[in-house]
Amino acid sequence: MADPLVERLFVKHPELNERAIRMNMNRVYQYVKEFRNCSNCPGLNNCPNDFEGHYTLLSCETVNDQVQLIDRKVSCKKFLARRSEEQIKNRIRSFYVDETALNNGYSADEILFNDPKRTEAAYQILAYIDKTKEEGLQKEGLYLAGKFGTGKTFLMCYLLHELAKAGYSGAIVYMPEFVEDLKSMMHDQAKLRETVEMMKETDLLIFDDIGAENLNPWVRDHVLGSILNYRMNRKPTLYTSNYELDALERHFSFTSKDGDEQYKGERLMNRIKPYVQVVMVTGENKRGRK
Repeated sequence: MADPLVERLFVKHPELNERAIRMNMNRVYQYVKEFRNCSNCPGLNNCPNDFEGHYTLLSCETVNDQVQLIDRKVSCKKFLARRSEEQIKNRIRSFYVDETALNNGYSADEILFNDPKRTEAAYQILAYIDKTKEEGLQKEGLYLAGKFGTGKTFLMCYLLHELAKAGYSGAIVYMPEFVEDLKSMMHDQAKLRETVEMMKETDLLIFDDIGAENLNPWVRDHVLGSILNYRMNRKPTLYTSNYELDALERHFSFTSKDGDEQYKGERLMNRIKPYVQVVMVTGENKRGRK
């Protein structure tokens, strides 16, 4: 009865009396114990409370002129933060892309000032994120072009993570490995349909390192063409590439099987070029650095 936490209960609930406390000693003990555990929190993974990430909260109700002590479990801040991060991760699909940036997230300062040469591109990324949060999904995506190792994928992962926090789903696809995987999916139509449908319907789709893949006509015309045709004017598609748009069109116009097919390259580019804002990413090559 003399415990400071019990005294606080009496102050908070003047209708509370000693009889109600004595009749609910188990609840009071649980409340005091878990409050003390939380005050010296050892971290969520080592939570000593009965229900991990939750603590007991007591309140009073008067029923038939009798004061009753009511207990309920409340989520702690650490538990809510972890659940939020899990929800963010569940909104993002990654195909063959290192998930470090996706899982960790970064601050805007890190994005802006990590490389001064990349600052202008970073500002455009932040502006796109803010606009999407304010207005909803944009019809226009982003096309990040630049040399190897300047942080294009890093910027896109940041964008995806930030917009996942706002409730948007997304997928990032490393094109060279995806195209090779598609060739094996030709013999697994169910998996192919599931993959293509997911890429059509996800809120934000990022094709990473487009132009580095070894294209064949089927991938270009029936897979990429189908995905991009569906997403036009519906949902934004974003890209990173070492090619600028004109060079990417030349890449699409040539396949190892059918050689030069300028018309088909132009047709695919007509599903990309009008629907992107080009962002040039400059900076130092950071690959291999520690």
